[in-house]
This record gives sequence, structure tokens and C-alpha cells, in this order.
Amino acid sequence: MHQLMLAAGGGSDSPVVIEILPLITAVIVFGLTFVLLAKYVWPRITQGLEDRDRKIKDEIESAEDARKQAKNALEEYERELANARHEAAEMIAKARADAKSIAEELRSRNATELVEMKQRAEHEIDAAKQAAINELYAEASTLAVTMAGKILKREISVDDQQQLMDESLQEMSQAHAN
Repeated sequence: MHQLMLAAGGGSDSPVVIEILPLITAVIVFGLTFVLLAKYVWPRITQGLEDRDRKIKDEIESAEDARKQAKNALEEYERELANARHEAAEMIAKARADAKSIAEELRSRNATELVEMKQRAEHEIDAAKQAAINELYAEASTLAVTMAGKILKREISVDDQQQLMDESLQEMSQAHAN
């Protein structure tokens, strides 16, 4: 292997051959490239990275704000929903109480009207009964007077007729009461 190096090196005994001109050129090119990159390229890359970092931080902050707003909105929605449920339950309870009250009032009113109708009907029945009894008494007394007149073959005066009718009514009332 040593022979290969010797053959490549042009006959020198040193395995490391340093040529000054290419070395200086390489150092100058590297230095210029480093300076140009450090002055023009690296600040742009750094600025781009900082801008990206700032943008990411801003997006994280805005996402955190949005999360807080969403959490607050959810809490507000849940409060409003709970209030709405509470109000709905109160409204249902009030409606039930109102319906029960109205039903009770209607029952009471119907019972009162029924009692009044029954009393009126009883009064009307009693009045009709009394009118029928009076009419029956009047007819009976007229019939009795007519029969008595025929039996006696004479005519009874109005006063006699009234007296007979009153007596007959009194006797019928007493018989009816017993």
C-alpha cells in the first residue's frame, strides 16, 4: 500500500503533501463563504425561524383564548340550560296547579248549580202539585155542589157554595195530611 501512495504522490517520501496555494484558496473561499452566509443568509434563516416561532406562539395563545372562550360559552350555555329547565319545571308545576284549581272550581260550581237546579225543580214540583191539588179541590167542590144541587133540586147560593168548598178543602187537607 505504501507503494501506491508513493506512485500517486509523484515520488515523494511523505504521505501527506501540503500544497500551500490550494490550501490558502480553500481557506479564503471558506472564509468568504462563511462571512457571506453569516451576514446575509444566516440572519434571514434566524429571522424566519423567529417569525415561525412567534407565529406558533401566537397561534397557541389564540387557541388557548379560543378554548377559554369556548369553555366560558359552554358554562354559560349550561347555566342557561339549567335555568330554562328550572323555569320549565316551574311553569309545568304552575300549569298543573292552575288546572287543578280550575277543575276544583268547576266541580264546586257544578255542585252548586246542581243543588240550585234540584231546589228549583223541587219548588216547581211542589208548586205544580199544590196547583193540581187546588184545581182538583175546586173541581171536586164544583162537582159536589152540582150533585148536591141536583139532589136537593134547588139551587145553592154563591155563599153556600163557597162555604161547602172551604169545608171540603179543609176535610181533604186533613185527610191528605194523615
